[in-house]
Amino acid sequence: MLRVLHVDSGRVYRGGQNQVRLLARELAREPEVQQHLVTRRGSELARRVAAAGIPVYEVPWSIGLDPRAWWRLCLLAREFRADVIHAHDGHALGIALAARRWLEGQPRIVATRRVLFPVRRGSSVFRADYTVAISAAVRTVLVAAGMSPGEIGVVPSGIDPDEVRAAAARPFGIRARLGLPRETPIAVNVAALEPAKDQATLVRAAHAARKLRPDLHWVIAGTGEERHRLKAQIGALALADRVHLLGQIEHADALIGESNLLVMSSKEEGLGSVVLHALALDKPVVATRAGGLPEIVPEQWLVPVGDADTLAEKVVHALAHPSPFPLPRQFTVSAMTRGVLAVYRSLV
Repeated sequence: MLRVLHVDSGRVYRGGQNQVRLLARELAREPEVQQHLVTRRGSELARRVAAAGIPVYEVPWSIGLDPRAWWRLCLLAREFRADVIHAHDGHALGIALAARRWLEGQPRIVATRRVLFPVRRGSSVFRADYTVAISAAVRTVLVAAGMSPGEIGVVPSGIDPDEVRAAAARPFGIRARLGLPRETPIAVNVAALEPAKDQATLVRAAHAARKLRPDLHWVIAGTGEERHRLKAQIGALALADRVHLLGQIEHADALIGESNLLVMSSKEEGLGSVVLHALALDKPVVATRAGGLPEIVPEQWLVPVGDADTLAEKVVHALAHPSPFPLPRQFTVSAMTRGVLAVYRSLV
């Protein structure tokens, strides 16, 4: 029997947390695997994983290295006799490494790395037994930072296409919400409003595209620190009637399903799991060459990072000549689970 403890700080529910949910759901079908999730009490991740019938151990966790979370992880890992502790974010990895010092049997620590941010000297990721990189781009950053290539494996994020299509079947009504005619073309961006996602370039692209395609509307769904700056930029470019900031939404798949194409303007992107959702819904995708995006998106639909004019031209071309491409098999949840399970088995 393989006993696995997943640990995630559960601060927000985004693509990474959805990957934790999907992995735990798939591992629950493996008869030789026992698992628990340790996460923040009352978090959306805790709610969704528990709803899937997977044991969840909710802990108080208000700061990154919260001693209350550490102590409860120690107790559960000792009682559960964990073989593997899988840390799904940086705070979780710090807690897991601190807990292992107090445990007999020394469970193996697996870390998942989802971001392209530079790795600081002394980072806890160097002390994991093995690191799962969600893309070759992430792996390249880790190797450049000095990690041993033999201690890093690429296991891409995966989705459940049937689940995505079912979620998209519910009506979102984006055009009705915005008071637009039914045939209005919409380019959508679903991402946190943060510098790495570079929606400022997307707004500039909307300005450039106005002459090329006057009826095109741009919808940005997400929250974050850049919202006020983006709102000011939209106003300064007189785009309030063309670029719409929706804020955080619950049914992103339904929004993508009603849009004409997905646009990713990122400067940095570990992989871009929202692109996988768009592909499952047969939507064209235009993206920058940031991070792991070229590992999903064909070259013909890629543009240089920060190039608003080329992004505008490519989006307008995709509207006139939509060419959705299929979801590659390596980006399904079953492939992702097989890859992670192989990592576990190689360590114990």
